[in-house]
Amino acid sequence: MRRSLAAGAGLVAPAILRSQQRPAITHGIASGDVSGSQATIWSRADRPARMFVEYATTEGFASRQRVAGPDALDVTDFTARVVLTDLPPEQRISYRVTFQDLSDLRVWSDPVAGVFRTPAAAAPAARPVTIAWSADTAGQGWGINPEWGGYRIYQAMQAAEPDLFVHCGDTIYADQPLLPEVALDDGSVWKNVVTPAKSKVAESLEEFRGNYQYNLLDENMRRFNAAVPQMAIWDDHEVRDNWYDSRDLSRDDRYREKRMALLAARARRAFLDYHPVAIDPHQRDRIHRTRSLGPLAEVFALDMRSFRGPNSANLQPALDDEAVLLGREQLAWLKARLAASRATWKVIASGMPVGVVVRDGPQHFEAVANSDAGPPRGRELEIADLLRFIKTERVHNVVWITGDVHYCAAHHYDPARARFTDFDPFWEFVAGPLNSGTFGPNEMDATFGPEVRFTGVPPGMKPNRPPSAGLQFFGTLRIEPRTRTMTVTLRDLAGAPLHRVEIEAR
Repeated sequence: MRRSLAAGAGLVAPAILRSQQRPAITHGIASGDVSGSQATIWSRADRPARMFVEYATTEGFASRQRVAGPDALDVTDFTARVVLTDLPPEQRISYRVTFQDLSDLRVWSDPVAGVFRTPAAAAPAARPVTIAWSADTAGQGWGINPEWGGYRIYQAMQAAEPDLFVHCGDTIYADQPLLPEVALDDGSVWKNVVTPAKSKVAESLEEFRGNYQYNLLDENMRRFNAAVPQMAIWDDHEVRDNWYDSRDLSRDDRYREKRMALLAARARRAFLDYHPVAIDPHQRDRIHRTRSLGPLAEVFALDMRSFRGPNSANLQPALDDEAVLLGREQLAWLKARLAASRATWKVIASGMPVGVVVRDGPQHFEAVANSDAGPPRGRELEIADLLRFIKTERVHNVVWITGDVHYCAAHHYDPARARFTDFDPFWEFVAGPLNSGTFGPNEMDATFGPEVRFTGVPPGMKPNRPPSAGLQFFGTLRIEPRTRTMTVTLRDLAGAPLHRVEIEAR
């Protein structure tokens, strides 16, 4: 099956010559937000066309079913998605996408094939559940280098055969153009593919969309998307470094468009156009969501961008509009969904870590921590409230996964070491980058009592290491159906394990 997927992915390479009389699938296919008996299938055509999806429980497509999807039109940049429903549990689903030309209904595109697996409907599950996660694609000047092998880490993640991949943000770097060549320390040259959209900062909707199209030029990513369901959230570089709606761009000469909120609105539209997100018709622009992987796991994907106040010294004594990170509505939603979950493991996927200090200049802070090592203040108040709720409501087996800081790490939080003590101990695992510069490690804040159990970068490392240095990381969570034990493994560029933690379920 892996060979057939590779062949299918090869058909969609934008560089391949194709007949102008037939529609073409320009940037591959993807499945996402697989949960219960549903899955969302995404693709993009090169012209106005109607999307169709065929699916079956066999590779030969015996007893296949066919779903007519929406029309791919210029309003969505010719992207379209189909939500498959009533899928059988614990089944490997083969699917293929075709487009029908709206100018001539007799003309069809070639099909492109993919696969995903549906979760178990009830306990006991028959097989383990594996979740992969990472962050940060095409940042700090490191884009697609065909001579090096492109986005090579996507090959390693596909080989891990996860049931779900969670992209924890910075899915693109809309604010960081690429140069054709970058000189490396050893005298060699990193050679980027560069497109018009990656030649300047993104300001128009077309330019934001062009950043997603750029990443999908990579064959490794297209193959991965066809083989592994995904769940993506956003962080800052989908819009602009360290953005919030009221951020002042008056001194950033790269931008002619100075209205930050408008840039964010265009970026959100592009994000939703280019990911297989099951869009709620009543909340079309919502990014935070939860997806069940059956009785063993549920993933709670957070949006740490849309509701935040401005970056500040992060020392507010009480929660106010400037100290907000998740926002009242999202925090209430998260509490309710955590309390209602019947999954053994609750996996919170966040765009930024809890205890890692992430600065925005010398005096302001970008993430949760404020570096004062004292009781919760500023954005720490929201997290303290959430952790207190998890303890009070006896929501067990909560694990955090995140990215943002461009290195991998394992952090254990314990009230015995903390200034705020009204919470149960928990783990936070950091992974990334996927294909970006490597940095770190960062300072830790003692408010919630973190202990660094592992860091995947050497001490004293020069910042912004290229992908060719090998310091690119992803992680996997594997949950066994019999013991319900979770094994967390932090992995390198080739998928080799660097650090492993086994956590028993309460």
